[in-house]
Amino acid sequence: MSDQHSFETLAIHAGNTADPLTGAVVPPIYQVSTYKQDGVGGLRGGYEYSRSANPTRTALEENLAALEGGRRGLAFASGLAAEDCLLRTLLTPGDHVVIPNDAYGGTFRLFAKVASRWGVEFSVADTSDVAAVRAALTPRTKAIWVETPSNPLLGITDIAAVAQVARQAGARLVVDNTFASPYLQQPLALGADVVVHSTTKYMGGHSDVVGGALVVSDPELAEELAYHQNAMGAVAGPFDAWLVLRGIKTLAVRMDRHTENATKVADLLTRHPKVSQVLYPGLPEHPGHEVAAKQMKAFGGMVSFRVAGGEEAAVEVCDRAKLFTLGESLGGVESLLEHPGRMTHASAAGSPLEVPADLVRLSVGIENGDDLIADLTQALG
Repeated sequence: MSDQHSFETLAIHAGNTADPLTGAVVPPIYQVSTYKQDGVGGLRGGYEYSRSANPTRTALEENLAALEGGRRGLAFASGLAAEDCLLRTLLTPGDHVVIPNDAYGGTFRLFAKVASRWGVEFSVADTSDVAAVRAALTPRTKAIWVETPSNPLLGITDIAAVAQVARQAGARLVVDNTFASPYLQQPLALGADVVVHSTTKYMGGHSDVVGGALVVSDPELAEELAYHQNAMGAVAGPFDAWLVLRGIKTLAVRMDRHTENATKVADLLTRHPKVSQVLYPGLPEHPGHEVAAKQMKAFGGMVSFRVAGGEEAAVEVCDRAKLFTLGESLGGVESLLEHPGRMTHASAAGSPLEVPADLVRLSVGIENGDDLIADLTQALG
């Protein structure tokens, strides 16, 4: 499909060719491990074993590449599986990575507890400060890792500016685009080398699948990643790939509603006496607001806030919420809330990535916005 089509059209049609046998408009779930060969080496469509390639996964990977404006997409069993493949493709023992001071706890754990044992070193920097990123570079830096918006403090990094720093240093720029989704932000067009997704989140969109993805433009890097994807084997299964592909079809309309509701929620929180700080890039007072407005179509569905009464008061807000479900993850149609310090970011405790104890993170869903406002109002007391 031509990349000249609009995002909404690509989301529905890219990779979604009608089944040649039956004309089914939705790609079938090819729940199969191996494929009949027409003589030794006579592969039909290049398929021989589903770890190496599967038609349902191929449909998703083509769709992901189209949405991010990349040459190739690769689908994995989870976001962390995608990150692990990327690290082991880009890095060797002794290499160095700059990582953000605000990031998903699982990403930090992967660097601090897994990659470090393999001899990969990392430095932590405030990636919203281009000078700080530049100062963290070493002669061995092979990658700069960015989340924007970041998890859970909703920090914003100027992708184009950091991409220039990476190019000058001979390093790759990796951007985790999970919070924004490709509907709101396309890092490759801004100079990034690799886009990372947890497709569990907004791409799947219904809290019913776990998956991850990488998208790249460089054909050589694409081949290296595909080699490691097959060699390491943490691929998306066909049903998981089908679920993510189905979710993507409504990504645009969902993100519009997520953003609409998050804006209402952020407005409520800024006026509430029991809230000491609201973290949402759509707010004019957010330090990254201007950069976010420049590189994002809209500001997304994630909102974090700090509770004036401290940690226990923040936990009580989580316990009192009824419509907002207490749970980890994000990006589903239903609204979720969590206490990052005790939940998703517990692995970052005691590190430079430790989050404030009074922080509550919201994944604002697509329910009626007034109902969400009423629930937060009663939860805050």
